[in-house]
Amino acid sequence: MTDLQNPDLHAPDLHTWLSQQPHGLRTFRTFQQKLEILSKDDPEQRGVCRLLSGLVGNYVETFDEEPLPVAVADRAYGRLLDLVASLDLKGNPDRRLADINRIASCDLLN
Repeated sequence: MTDLQNPDLHAPDLHTWLSQQPHGLRTFRTFQQKLEILSKDDPEQRGVCRLLSGLVGNYVETFDEEPLPVAVADRAYGRLLDLVASLDLKGNPDRRLADINRIASCDLLN
């Protein structure tokens, strides 16, 4: 597991870490913390990190202090994992724009 304080955290670590986690809200909250670290360590990724964090934040807010159905958690986790796996943070500008648009249009619940 990647340490949250690791100064060498980068995008592939996010997918590796996420793929090893349970599907609960705590994982999504911790993922947001990891995005914050990545955003600080790699300023070129701030936009992607902010969009991903917003996506995850909306999901967390929906179920904060509410029961989280297992099927919903599994589906949201799978969508997030697939989305993170599809990102190419070192890609050319066209690829990066496509990634940004894909994140912006993603909904973890529907």
